[in-house]
Amino acid sequence: MEDAVRFLVDFVRGHGSWAAPIMFVLAFGESLAFLSLLIPAWGALIGIGALIGPSGISFWPVWIGGALGAACGDWLSYWFGDKFKHRVAHMWPLSRHPDLLPRGEAFVRKWGIPGIFIGRFFGPLRATVPLVAGIFEMPYGKFQVANFASAFVWSAALLVFGDVLSKAATWLWGAM
Repeated sequence: MEDAVRFLVDFVRGHGSWAAPIMFVLAFGESLAFLSLLIPAWGALIGIGALIGPSGISFWPVWIGGALGAACGDWLSYWFGDKFKHRVAHMWPLSRHPDLLPRGEAFVRKWGIPGIFIGRFFGPLRATVPLVAGIFEMPYGKFQVANFASAFVWSAALLVFGDVLSKAATWLWGAM
């Protein structure tokens, strides 16, 4: 996985015009139920953020690409939960972890709309909260407002974190 992250970051460094579409695809995969377990992309997303200052890649399209990718991944997870309801419990990986849906339901019922926001920032919750929100019929409009708002904040946070790490590393390297 580390090699894949390094390859993507190096590719974006050499082909800055691909940064926004790559950010979209990575954030989509990171946010989509089931697929997020196979594509833990947050490291690459932070790595792309680290390139923003040094490589001259513009923040705005990369930020929007990441936010829209994350929001679309959550939207599709919500739709999947709404469409297939409790049949989802019999699909991998939920079939191997039967406690996840009841715990997810308790989380969504307790936190509601803020739970969508909270879930965006915690790996295991990121892709399951929208799925559970769809299964248990959280109002669609409220879900989407929280989904898109949290996606834009999440994308910015990852990019800024990567940029700050890059600047700190440059400063430390120069101080040695």
